[in-house]
Amino acid sequence: MPALGPRRLAAVAAALVLAVTAPTTAAQAAPGSPGSPAALREVLFVGNNWDGTADVIESSGDFERIGRINVVPDKEQRMAEIKADPIKWIYFMGIRNSVGEGHDQFVDDMYATPDGSAMVVSRPSFADVVSLDLATGAVNWRFPVSGYRADHMAVSPDGTRVAVSASTSNTVHVLDIETGRQVGSFATGDKPHENVFSRDGRYIWNMSIGEVNTALDAPWLDWTKGDRRITVVDATTFRQVKVIDMRQRLDAIGLKDYSDAVRPAAFSPDESKLYFQVSFFNGFFEYDVATDRITRTKTLPKNPATSEDRTTWVNDSRHHGITMQPDGTKLCVAGTMDDYATVVDRTTLREGPLVPAVKPYWATVSGDGKSCVVSESGADRVTAIDFATGEKTASVPVGDHPQRVRQARVPANWTGPAAG
Repeated sequence: MPALGPRRLAAVAAALVLAVTAPTTAAQAAPGSPGSPAALREVLFVGNNWDGTADVIESSGDFERIGRINVVPDKEQRMAEIKADPIKWIYFMGIRNSVGEGHDQFVDDMYATPDGSAMVVSRPSFADVVSLDLATGAVNWRFPVSGYRADHMAVSPDGTRVAVSASTSNTVHVLDIETGRQVGSFATGDKPHENVFSRDGRYIWNMSIGEVNTALDAPWLDWTKGDRRITVVDATTFRQVKVIDMRQRLDAIGLKDYSDAVRPAAFSPDESKLYFQVSFFNGFFEYDVATDRITRTKTLPKNPATSEDRTTWVNDSRHHGITMQPDGTKLCVAGTMDDYATVVDRTTLREGPLVPAVKPYWATVSGDGKSCVVSESGADRVTAIDFATGEKTASVPVGDHPQRVRQARVPANWTGPAAG
């Protein structure tokens, strides 16, 4: 982007300070709030990536399963299309044998529409986003992404738009959540991954993670992983506002051997701090948005049973999953390859008990804000950890290889698709 003068830099920095927190969507708003149907219940969506299903569970308490939806009702049609196209077939098999660990990836991310009538799902192996009717399980609309794989999504604060990363085309598509029509798109670094809308809806942040499927994992080969950066764009014009290359920020604090591939991230309630994970690292960083620098580093314990062979860590993830308690006092971290999850005090960065978990792959906040919920992808369950005590309070079985967990709202009496 062109060089900015001091006054304009200050303006951009101030705007960004106001722009970096996970949104509360219309689909997640409290009953009775403007535009929110009264007859909705708060739930958690759990994407069972290898199953091709999504479980809907209670958002707090005992986290009991309410229902399940098949997210690949059109599987035969999609497979016929893939098999008829040699290039699509090569990419489909490539996903299965690399990021899929020998399995197809049928659900990455999920959100509800504002009225709770549909679930919008990104499907990596089918390189698309679909809207599924929660009453019938039928496909409302389908959007094929550019390239050959769909990844993480984010929903706008008003619940009307959804942004999805198209991994192999270095593009983020922004869609109308009701119709599936594209309203805009923007270019990213290599292999776009996480997306976040700012609280006021003015900006979208995208984190690109580069090549995570090669065996070139030694620190001196980090340059082979590609262009990894945070891209911030205007959510109306989709023009680039800022690019943040963590390589420069890591080098500035003497961490030249650390990866700059930003993975999951959590933003502070006052929108001034970004807490993020990177490839290969058992810990996370604190980044100050206004001063544009890394201010603290937290290294978490290693599991002695975890191999030190970095090529054995799934998709370069040592730790993958971080979320923040709504009041901003605690963080919760999924120690993916170290088989634990833990709550971290944000002021002191002191971790609590290491709660055993089998390849935990994501962390989110319960509906009541009291618990951290992690997906145990290696044990086919989700586990709740109390933010106050750091102790496990509940575990519930779900489908095969749960990954993303998202808050949502569905009709109050919903128990599953009538035709599911």
